[in-house]
Amino acid sequence: MGKRILCFGELLLRLGAPDRELLLQSHRLQVHIGGAEANVAVSLARFGHDSALAGTVADNALGAAALGELRRHGVDVSRIRRSGGRMGLYFFAAGAGVRPSDVVYDRAGSAFALAPAADYDWPTLLAGTDCLHVSGVTAAVGPHSAEAATEAVRAARAAGALVSFDGNFRPKLWATWNNRPAPLLHALLAEADIAFIDHRDVDLVLGAEGAPADTSVERTRAAAERAFAAFPHLQRIACTQREVHSVDAHTLGALLVHRTGQVHHIAPQPVDGIVDRIGGGDAFTAGVLHGVLSGMDDGRALAFGLAAARLKHSVPGDFNLVGVDDVAALVDSGRLDVRR
Repeated sequence: MGKRILCFGELLLRLGAPDRELLLQSHRLQVHIGGAEANVAVSLARFGHDSALAGTVADNALGAAALGELRRHGVDVSRIRRSGGRMGLYFFAAGAGVRPSDVVYDRAGSAFALAPAADYDWPTLLAGTDCLHVSGVTAAVGPHSAEAATEAVRAARAAGALVSFDGNFRPKLWATWNNRPAPLLHALLAEADIAFIDHRDVDLVLGAEGAPADTSVERTRAAAERAFAAFPHLQRIACTQREVHSVDAHTLGALLVHRTGQVHHIAPQPVDGIVDRIGGGDAFTAGVLHGVLSGMDDGRALAFGLAAARLKHSVPGDFNLVGVDDVAALVDSGRLDVRR
């Protein structure tokens, strides 16, 4: 039976250059709805959970279209406020050859960014919720959303809900208003039960310490020990480990560390013929959360999350539109032949 999950974050419009063009190389842009927390909400809805998004969108045709897209994928939008102002945007140019992909944000002054923290009644919004998911993107948008995210995780902790936090460090966003993100991210991690972070996030929040370990796995394990010592509520840390060979070919592994010291590691696996990598991390987060909330053991939950992330690279747009059976089939057999 699915759980009741509330995600809090900004619903965005993504305007992408078509056919791997540079931005405005031709006078066309492709529109997708997205946003880190919305991506997680859509995946969890498709995995059978009672998934909802909280936040604020512009009270205009753009906001209405974005809400309609979430409804189409089974996400409850009744806890999203509509307010005067503008939609947050980001522009995306997919990479090709040796040219990397590029993101240009246009989120300053959006309805979400300007919504005062007092506009969110968290005890009411969280009523009956099993899990709250937030990310560092929400804190990075601006002071109002950072305050609201902190109040949300504290209210969820008080209500007995599981708190999920994805680091999602976005230096371009932080640079627009705050060059000291560590205290705000520290406040969010302090309430988290499960965190989707790696050694770089831990060093950002707690400060770098000692000589780095030889491998990314050992660095993450050592960072997890520091995080568990600093944050007593934290039970699990999970992350992907990506190697980029070209814009079309990556390898993707995953690691989950439990407070007990148990470590699950999946060696990098190929992700070739990439269609769209945006939202891959959110797909991983949703997959691991689904596993944990569904009672899977940590090893299976990690495998489910990694398979969901690998599949997302084959789906255009921000949302991962695969279901439980699709992910389970990749976990269990890895078969890629035509299903007839």
